[in-house]
Amino acid sequence: MNNLILVRHGQSQWNQERRFTGWADIGLTEYGELEAKLAGELIKELNINFDAYFTSQLKRAINTLEIILKVLNKTDVEIIKAAALNERMYGNLTGLNKDQVIEKYGSEQVKIWRRSFDISPPPMESGHPYKNKIDSKILTESLKDTFERVVPYYNKNVEPLIKSKKNILIVFHGNSCRALLMKIFNISQKKIVDVEVKTANPLLIRFDENSHIKDYKYLDQKRAKKILFNV
Repeated sequence: MNNLILVRHGQSQWNQERRFTGWADIGLTEYGELEAKLAGELIKELNINFDAYFTSQLKRAINTLEIILKVLNKTDVEIIKAAALNERMYGNLTGLNKDQVIEKYGSEQVKIWRRSFDISPPPMESGHPYKNKIDSKILTESLKDTFERVVPYYNKNVEPLIKSKKNILIVFHGNSCRALLMKIFNISQKKIVDVEVKTANPLLIRFDENSHIKDYKYLDQKRAKKILFNV
């Protein structure tokens, strides 16, 4: 039996401020660092010897993984950083306060932008303050767009390791995680709207000898959302 653990990064400064983050490279809060440390402690209790560590190219995910590795006493290991695992690009919503956006556009529209599968937020405009701070070739992304970069990366770089009975740890983002969960658990486009990934709560997925999912659970049961997989 081998294991895959998925972790959304700890609370970032913009999570705390309820701002759309996307590709903006925002760091962790002090609470987010504590969340990451707790995630590391929960993972350490499993006594798993990991074979590979993956994260995105954004520092809130990288720092979360670094904190976890420190707890695991694995500070001298290779970390694979992939842009394909980055959060979705939130377009012109980047940096905006979610409550103010809800007040302007309505909660239903904002839910569609945040949770739907194939509808993107408004594209980032040329005068946006983050236009020149992030890759401007992509102006916005839907979850579908995120899925189409996360899943091929997983299929090529992670799935072969799982089939080789390796233990893998991935630390990334809410939407890149949701995209991967769609693939792993065959979640429908309709049901993915209801899937929320909490910050720094490790999801343990165990595979049997045939690389089929044996079972899965959130390690912090107190903060676990209802698991809506296999739907």
